[in-house]
Amino acid sequence: MIPTETLEQALNAAMGTPDQVRLRALDRYALANDASHYVLVPRAVVMANEAAEVGRLLRVSAEHGVPLTFRSGGTSLSGQAVSGGILVDTRRGFRDVEVLDGGKRARVQPGITVRQLNARLAPYGRKFGPDPASESACTVGGVVANNSSGMACGTVDNAYQTLESVTVVLPSGTAIDTGAPDADNRLRALEPELYEGLLRLRDRVRGTPASVRTIERQFAMKNTMGYSLNAFVDHDSAADILAHLIVGSEGTLGFIAEAVFRTIPVLPHAATGLLVFDDLAAATGALPDLVATGAATIELLDAASLRVAQADPKADGSLRAIDVRSHTALLVEYRAGTSDQLAAIRADGAGVLDGLPLSVPAVLTSDPAIRARQWHVRKGLYAAISGARPQGTTALLEDVVVPVGALARTCASLTELFDRHGYGGSVIFGHAKDGNVHFMLTDRFDRPEPQERYVRFTGDMVDLVLGEGGSLKAEHGTGRIMAPYVRRQYGDELYEVMREVKRLFDPVGMLNQGIILNDDPHAHIRHIKWAPRVEPEVDRCVECGFCEPVCPSRDLTTTPRQRIVVRRALAQARAEGDAGLVAELETAYEYDGVQTCAVDGMCQTACPVAINTGDLVKRLRAEAASRTADRAWAAAARHWSGTTRAASAALTAAATAPAPVVRGPNRLARRALGAENVPLWSDDLPSGGRRRARPAPSAAPRAVYLPACVNAMFGPAGGRAGVQPAFAALCERAGITLLVPDGVDALCCGTPWTSKGHVRGAELIKRRVRDALIAASDNGRLPVICDASSCTEGLGHALGGSLRVVDAVEFVATEVLPRLPAVAEKLPVLALHPTCSSTRLGMDAALTNVAAAVAGQVFRPTTWGCCAFAGDRGMLHPELTASATRQQAAEISAADAAAHASCNRTCEIGMTRATGRQYRHVLEILAELLGLGADGIG
Repeated sequence: MIPTETLEQALNAAMGTPDQVRLRALDRYALANDASHYVLVPRAVVMANEAAEVGRLLRVSAEHGVPLTFRSGGTSLSGQAVSGGILVDTRRGFRDVEVLDGGKRARVQPGITVRQLNARLAPYGRKFGPDPASESACTVGGVVANNSSGMACGTVDNAYQTLESVTVVLPSGTAIDTGAPDADNRLRALEPELYEGLLRLRDRVRGTPASVRTIERQFAMKNTMGYSLNAFVDHDSAADILAHLIVGSEGTLGFIAEAVFRTIPVLPHAATGLLVFDDLAAATGALPDLVATGAATIELLDAASLRVAQADPKADGSLRAIDVRSHTALLVEYRAGTSDQLAAIRADGAGVLDGLPLSVPAVLTSDPAIRARQWHVRKGLYAAISGARPQGTTALLEDVVVPVGALARTCASLTELFDRHGYGGSVIFGHAKDGNVHFMLTDRFDRPEPQERYVRFTGDMVDLVLGEGGSLKAEHGTGRIMAPYVRRQYGDELYEVMREVKRLFDPVGMLNQGIILNDDPHAHIRHIKWAPRVEPEVDRCVECGFCEPVCPSRDLTTTPRQRIVVRRALAQARAEGDAGLVAELETAYEYDGVQTCAVDGMCQTACPVAINTGDLVKRLRAEAASRTADRAWAAAARHWSGTTRAASAALTAAATAPAPVVRGPNRLARRALGAENVPLWSDDLPSGGRRRARPAPSAAPRAVYLPACVNAMFGPAGGRAGVQPAFAALCERAGITLLVPDGVDALCCGTPWTSKGHVRGAELIKRRVRDALIAASDNGRLPVICDASSCTEGLGHALGGSLRVVDAVEFVATEVLPRLPAVAEKLPVLALHPTCSSTRLGMDAALTNVAAAVAGQVFRPTTWGCCAFAGDRGMLHPELTASATRQQAAEISAADAAAHASCNRTCEIGMTRATGRQYRHVLEILAELLGLGADGIG
């Protein structure tokens, strides 16, 4: 084995900058796990950003005999994205998209998620063909590498069928664009053995009628078992065969640097319904007739799946109302381009629906909110079911397909196998329209007996599926989990063709070793994860990775999944007595896992089991907080009015002093006291704010108004009056009287204390604000309004639901705007930045409505995300905000917006810093355009 120092030198020489190569324990363990039930700790992690770097890495792998694996979204479920060698993370780069031919085609790099790609295509009324349930987190590169399909695309609109061309970096380092006019000539010149070999295999396959029949039968259904041998039947040229062999090759043949796809039209009219049957047999028995009605999707949920889905707080009421016993449901959706077409489809299928043996009457709805709730539950089902597993067990998700007519029989047999092998509580769900179902087993795999039981079950399951003429993998890829059974599914001849494919592409055999082709009969039970108990957030996590795209630190340090994975690695290292690894992980985790977490809670909005990793980080901060810091923050809570005035005065003094006078002492203080304790001043920070005004009510108040203390510390943008006067003026014009509580300057929601983990000070300030607001609101008779979204969310937590708390933007959208005149001259375009808190509060629709009142077009970047300013986090660690905003800042800078708005002062500061455009509270802009007082605000 090559020494680590030699490997590091070779990798550094291959990359553009040293920080792209990571050999720290934290980096290696953070990326050791993907969404599958396998784990391998890589020797090195490398962040690649361009195809040339990948080519050099492949040469290092071959020259030094170190296996190499690519990782992108990490949502793969069959173990194909973990490695004990070099793990190349392509998620942080390769995110470019070029929309072609008015959206009918798209040139896409592999690092962009399916949801992000669809957001780019949405203005053209088009979408990406594959529609996996993990669309929010899985990347296009992963979809192509696994030939992932999903709920509606079937075998017609998957990656294989919609691919036009691909730019692939071969294991030799050669890059081939199969869409180039001279692609075949270039392939023949640069890779003659591969070129000749592909044509030879094409003729070998076509010259063997039994092989052609097997391929046609296997690929008439969803099938990701082995390589895409249909490429030899469907395509003639070597370049086209190469392009389509790459689809579904799971990173074993080359790296997909770019691909061109045909897109499909978005069918905007849909009707969705949950059809509930008495049992699994009744549901699967109805499938042939339902498929014949032309349903776009038919998703199966067995009784265990339904019970888990009912626990989701976003589940629809009709789902919650089912008294689930042995019931099974089919989530059916019809889609069409026009309402008339949809009505015709529904009319044609009405007879079938009316004749079904349903437990409750069928109701199809086109209501977007209800449909969204139904699909939310289905798309998060795997992770939700996994999250409900017994603690300490590992979840294994299998994925099979059989002809639709055999599905009822297959599901009944699977249920019998669960009972026979002792897998109680197993679930069946999936894409019934395609005969494709998933089933999940849970067990502890830290002992021989469970492993042997799993081997016995798998053998029986393979007999069952192949006996029904099915495939052992429909859409999740062969990976490690089914590699030992590829030969059995295809037979010796086609298995040897696959082995020759691998040899032609990767003669050294270093690329993603052990995946797809593996002659070890026990490969599928090696390297299985075990899940030690750590803490509540960690124990529920199934490492699906859905949280990662919304995490603001994802391109800087770690993601929520990685924070949790490292906590598990720490627990295992402690259990094994590895003190050196424990010390190394703990030291690095302080910055990567704790300091650079924005604790914005966005991970919870994406997590199917509702884990808020910010809560974990807050607890870790509280455990690590020093007594001195706790005392200081408790003193600040007792004297909050003076503290805010002092902070405001300091900002004003800094803004008026020469920059060097401020910058030098500030940096010395950070070095002496720590970057986590002293904010970094910069000349883009505003002057201090004004004390919160408390005008006497002119009439009976309709609401209690608590202006956020953040606006008293940070002055408004451009020297204007700020959001408090703006909101007050808007309410006054609408005839609404507000009451600002007594002692307002001493009140705060408590977020600064809770986010830093200072429990004593948090309780002091929360008790004070609770007492003041209960009194001011007449024991809850009046709602409480706050004018900064993060503070609105913080107040809700501080008050514990005892009072109704409303953000000023939502109050204006529902109570004030209907009473105001329309803006006479709207802005042409307003760039809008929702905040993490506005998203978590569910008020983004209200924010957009207010923005639409001031602008003809509201522009929200497709790359939007939390800015990570997070109170003072953006001043403690400005690199966090810079990383979090990099993509959206570039998109905003390219847009032609007349103004830029948000709904939280520190977020406005963060976005102003990131974009160079001045962000203001949207209510200030509304008041200004309505001409309310000097500078628009009275």
